[in-house]
Amino acid sequence: MKELLNQVEKLTYTFQKDACSQLDKGNKAAGLRAHRASLELEPLLKRFRKLSLEAANNKAE
Repeated sequence: MKELLNQVEKLTYTFQKDACSQLDKGNKAAGLRAHRASLELEPLLKRFRKLSLEAANNKAE
């Protein structure tokens, strides 16, 4: 789970940096990189939700 959180953190930083670069400077290439990062984040966040629910259910039992 810790490795998953590290991956999410890296991609979130990349997304934020590139999205701000597109917004502030009009850098289209940075916008494409931000778009790609958002697409890579989606399955990681779904996996986190699944693992989080499993951990919560194991504690309840």
